[in-house]
Amino acid sequence: MLRWNNGILEKLKNIAHITFDMRIGGAEQVISNLVENTNQSKYNLSIICLDQTIGPFGRRLQEKGCQVISFNRKPGFDLSLIRQIHDYIIRCKFDILHCHQYTPYIYGLFASFFTSAKVIFTEHGRFYPDKRKFKRVVLNPFLSFFTNTITAISLATRDALVEYENFPRKKIKIVYNGIDDSLSITSQAASMKETLGINKKDYVLGTVARLDTIKNQKMMIKSLASVRETYPNTFLIIVGDGPERNSLEAFVSSLGFSSHVIFTGFKDDVYNYLKTMDIFLLTSFSEGTAMTLLEAMAAGLPCIVTNVGGNPEIVADNETGFIIPNDDEKTLADKICIFFKDENLKKKIGKAGRRRFEEHFTVDKMVAAYEEIYDDLVSRKQ
Repeated sequence: MLRWNNGILEKLKNIAHITFDMRIGGAEQVISNLVENTNQSKYNLSIICLDQTIGPFGRRLQEKGCQVISFNRKPGFDLSLIRQIHDYIIRCKFDILHCHQYTPYIYGLFASFFTSAKVIFTEHGRFYPDKRKFKRVVLNPFLSFFTNTITAISLATRDALVEYENFPRKKIKIVYNGIDDSLSITSQAASMKETLGINKKDYVLGTVARLDTIKNQKMMIKSLASVRETYPNTFLIIVGDGPERNSLEAFVSSLGFSSHVIFTGFKDDVYNYLKTMDIFLLTSFSEGTAMTLLEAMAAGLPCIVTNVGGNPEIVADNETGFIIPNDDEKTLADKICIFFKDENLKKKIGKAGRRRFEEHFTVDKMVAAYEEIYDDLVSRKQ
């Protein structure tokens, strides 16, 4: 594709992001942010979905003119899909394939063979508990030889790629996730609080996450029971949906305080809910670089997070929040009460979190890091 740039007709370089689909999720949000913010005077961006479901992020990008194509991946390892992607790479003349997560990386890498496309593999997170798989341990050092760049969204994710996947450490770069926080300016916190039936003087804890066992929302519910012994007018807002919703709602009911735990389901207007919270909680068993944690820091919220994955790299303990042991509801309750007892501390730490976000985790910083990689790969081709 050609485009005029300052009176000069230039050929744009073509980048394809390869992923499972573009439904709601952290990796999908990163891809969406990259497509919308990468320099379009230099790069033409497309998305290849392995699975037939494009999802809301994909549809939104299509409406903005982005090329989003989906394939119907068959169960098992679909050899025919490699041929389809290979033909698509040649037809569209892609210069770079940016593959997100391991399975899209495998399909993208194999499809790139006998083309001129460079390959980037980005790992967005890890399973819990993490395990070494013999086939990957043997195969990955060989695959990495044909991979131009590997990136991880945190030091912890990089270390997992080395320990569990046997990728060479020296080839892995760290690129932290970043978000666009401009939506926070338009949030309607006051009206949202009223809608939820929460008074101005009530204490509000909150989280935004998929309702899944790995996110361990049960830990914060248990802590709420302890906190309410001292601060009975404390509410917990759980924004998100998932397979554990019915189980969590039943657990809250068994404790007898359903009126103080609000399950909102999935919501687009996350910032409106964040602005109603006094403290943001993230009690996961495993995390990469949680996008919702970045959103909470952007909103100026003090955060309490478990000591897993990339959480300690995002939250500076005792400076922008508290880092606590995994699955320890007593310590969580104690830290919550520290904030409730000291309003000045809560505000100070919230402001420090906002500064840390601006310094490290904006969408501009993330995009700049990836553009540097793209520029380097393109220059090697010339």
